[in-house]
Amino acid sequence: MSIFRVCKQVSRLFSTTAHLRRLITIKDDDEFIAKVMNSDNPVIVNFHAEWCEPCHILTPKMKELIEPKDNIDLVIVDVENHAELVHTFEVKAVPAVIAVRNGLVVDKFIGLVDANMIESLINKLDFKK
Repeated sequence: MSIFRVCKQVSRLFSTTAHLRRLITIKDDDEFIAKVMNSDNPVIVNFHAEWCEPCHILTPKMKELIEPKDNIDLVIVDVENHAELVHTFEVKAVPAVIAVRNGLVVDKFIGLVDANMIESLINKLDFKK
């Protein structure tokens, strides 16, 4: 195997690992507090459901648009497993997306939106401290 191929495979491994670190699926309320409310990075929280067709369209698009950003995390919250978070953030429909910076909700949208609206939300969070 050529050194070029090895370097390319290693590069792909590291870029995948970095991306996976910034995509967080919430397991419990304590993790939500730690990874969202107490995060040093701004966070986009995607309230999602497996049965929701628009969620299956929105989530990959959000991943694609957030991937180049090294300072924004994407958190997925399954509404079926996190009723307390759904109640706390008054999620009435899915997909519901909130943008959090320094523990405060700074923006949100509900439903399947176009890429421009997602990019606008990302841009509100995308500035260095």
